[in-house]
Amino acid sequence: MVNLGALAGVAFAAIFAVVDGRPQHHHIHHRSGLVSAKVDAGDSYASTNGTNSTSIGNTTLPDVIRGVNIGGWLILEKWMTPDIFDNTDAVDQYSFDSTDGAEAKLKQHWETYFTEADVQKIASWGINAMRIPIGYWDFFNDTTPYIRGADAYLDKAIGWARKAGLKVLVDCHGSPGSQNGFDNSGRSGNVKWQTSDNLSNSIKALQNIATKYGSTTYADVVFAIQLVNEPISWAQNNFTLTQTWTQQAYHAVKSASTNPHLQILMHDGFMTPWAWQTIGAQLNGPDTNLSTAPFAIDTHLYQNQVAADSTLTQAQHIAKACNWTASNLLPSTANLPVYVGEFSAQTNICVYLNGTTVGGDACYEDGCQCSCNVDIQDWGQPLVKATRMFLEAELEAFEEGARGWFLWSYKGPGAWGLRNLVEFGVLGKGVGVGERMFLNQCGFE
Repeated sequence: MVNLGALAGVAFAAIFAVVDGRPQHHHIHHRSGLVSAKVDAGDSYASTNGTNSTSIGNTTLPDVIRGVNIGGWLILEKWMTPDIFDNTDAVDQYSFDSTDGAEAKLKQHWETYFTEADVQKIASWGINAMRIPIGYWDFFNDTTPYIRGADAYLDKAIGWARKAGLKVLVDCHGSPGSQNGFDNSGRSGNVKWQTSDNLSNSIKALQNIATKYGSTTYADVVFAIQLVNEPISWAQNNFTLTQTWTQQAYHAVKSASTNPHLQILMHDGFMTPWAWQTIGAQLNGPDTNLSTAPFAIDTHLYQNQVAADSTLTQAQHIAKACNWTASNLLPSTANLPVYVGEFSAQTNICVYLNGTTVGGDACYEDGCQCSCNVDIQDWGQPLVKATRMFLEAELEAFEEGARGWFLWSYKGPGAWGLRNLVEFGVLGKGVGVGERMFLNQCGFE
C-alpha cells in the first residue's frame, strides 16, 4: 500500500501545459504526498450499465453511482471559466465578486453555463448522479463580499435532476476562511478555516444546508451532503482537529435534517480513507452495511498532479489505477463507504502512431501527440485509445472498490471535461458511460 500520509506537510504544485490559453490538466490542487506501453488494436464492446437498484426507505439509489461534477458553475475557478475574468485582476470568486459589474456577470454565467438541457444530455449518457459544488456564503454570509444567489440555481438543478431521474450530492466546496487556500474554496491564499469562528461558522452554514436539502421534501433527489471539500492536512490545518470537527459537523447535520436516509460525506483531507476507519466505525456503528451507512468518505484520485506521475507510461498509469483498490480504497469489511468524488481522464503522456506511450509533454516523431499540449479535438486515434484505456481502468477500479464516482468535470477543458470525452470518443458510445471497450484490464475476479 502506498503510504500517502508519509509526505504530509509537503505541497506539490501541479505541472501543467496550456492549449488555447487553457490549462489542460490543472484543477488547482496542491497534493500532499499523493502521490513504454502498447495500445492494442481490435476493439470490442460490452455494457456494464449498473441499472439494478436497491431500495433504501423512500429513496432509491443505483447499485453504482456514476456521476459528474458540475464544477465552475456556482463557484468560479479561473482555469475553467477564464472568459468571465476578462478585464479584471480577479483570481478567484472572492476577488471577482468585488469587481465592477460582477453581479450581472455572475447571473449571466449562472443562467447559461449549465442548463436543463445539459442535465438531459448527462442523463442520456448513463450518468445517474451529479455532485454540485457551492460555497458556504449562500447559506451563512453576514460580513463577506461574496455575492449571494447561487443557491437559487442549485434549486433549479435539483428540479432538473428530479425530472431526469438523477441523484444529487450537495457539496459545500468553499468553507469559511478557506479550508485549503486553493481557488476552488472560493478564496486562494492563506488557510484560515481552523482559526477564529470559522469552524463553528462552517457548521452553521451546513445546518442551513441540511435544514433545506436534508429535508424529506428533497429526499427523492438529494441523497447526500458533503461537509467540506479538500481540507488540507498540513500547514495551517491540523488533521486531528479536522476529524474532531467532522464528528461535530456530522451530528449537527443529522440533527438539522429530516431525511433519515441522508448520507453525509467528508473528504479524506488527502490522508486516504484508511485514516478515517475509526471515525467511520464510531459514526456508522457496528451493524450498518455499506448500502445504508449514514457516513461516507470522499477521496480524489488524480494522476497528473505530481511530477512523478508525468514520468509514467500509460501502462504504468493503468497499473496504478487498478492498484487504487488496495492503496486508496477500502475493503467492504471496513463498513465505511467511499466515493471517488473527483478524478479525470487526463494523464501527461505522449503517444506514437504505433501506440507506444512515454510520459511527459514532448516527443519528436511525426504523428506523435502529447495529451497536455494538443487540443482534444485534434487527438488522433492512438491518443484517444490510450486515454480511453486509462479511463476505463479507473472506472473498473472505482466500481470494484468504491460506492461510486464523480468525474471532474462536466465542462472541464480537454480531457477534464465529460462533454469532451463523450464527443471525441474517449468515453461512451451507444449505451453511454457504462460501456467498455477494454474489458478486465485490472483482472478483478
